[in-house]
Amino acid sequence: MIEKIHLAIIQEVEKQGSLTAASEVLHVTQPALSHSIKKLEQQLGIEIWSREGRQLRLTQAGQYLLAVSNRVLPQLQLAQERLQQFAQGERGTLRIGMECHPCYQWLLKVVSPYLDQWPDVDVDVKQKFQFGGIGALFGYDIDLLVTPDPLFKPGLQFEPVFDYEQVLVVASDHPLAQHDHVEPAMLSDEILITYPVAPERLDIYADFLTPAGIAPRRHKTIETTDIMLQMVASRRGVAALPRWLIEEYASKIDVAPVRLGDKGLFKKIYLGARVDDLATDYLRAFIQMAQAKSLANTGNT
Repeated sequence: MIEKIHLAIIQEVEKQGSLTAASEVLHVTQPALSHSIKKLEQQLGIEIWSREGRQLRLTQAGQYLLAVSNRVLPQLQLAQERLQQFAQGERGTLRIGMECHPCYQWLLKVVSPYLDQWPDVDVDVKQKFQFGGIGALFGYDIDLLVTPDPLFKPGLQFEPVFDYEQVLVVASDHPLAQHDHVEPAMLSDEILITYPVAPERLDIYADFLTPAGIAPRRHKTIETTDIMLQMVASRRGVAALPRWLIEEYASKIDVAPVRLGDKGLFKKIYLGARVDDLATDYLRAFIQMAQAKSLANTGNT
């Protein structure tokens, strides 16, 4: 009774704000669109929209169908793309979402050999999902999520890929560079530069500063790693990044890593996927290759 076009209509009317705009996007005449929904309402015995003047507002039933549309349509789109790829003799596309800014450099080291071993699989990296990766997995917008903060929910599986140490990054001639490690209070007079992520999701805050009741003198955000490190090297602030990343930049930018606390701050990077997709050979192969790559380079992680 409920067809794909019904779900698409409900979704587009909500997105576009009117039947006219939705009909243009769907390449369906407005009378045909209205007739389709009216017929569905009659079959179901419920109203999907209520009219308030010239505005359409979804009823409770309409809101429910909108939620169904947002879940089902991406899955149908993915299924169609996969079947087309199979029909053309292709394996598919592995869509990777990044929820870890500095992990992009690590990812490149895995993608290159992976593409060599799987020539019939394309890889697409979606960085726009940096802060909403779990929703992107559930919404079938990505197939794998790279994250340091897994959420173990039913239907998803996260596998550890590598361990790393989060360190304070300072200019080589900064006074803190002479210390074996820093304590939270030693950052109270510093400008802390981070990626544009909410402080509660930043390790330097959640696991180091906030438990000690300490805040930096100022908090600035920068999107790119290279610019962040250039700012640190110029003594415009300090940052917190993985040790392996700083070691890679050490020969190019004059910065130094300093341990956070006397025991250090250690984290893990995970690859998350939908449980139902783990049987997909090329997805499973990527996870295994990432784990093997990290084991082979333990000294850099």
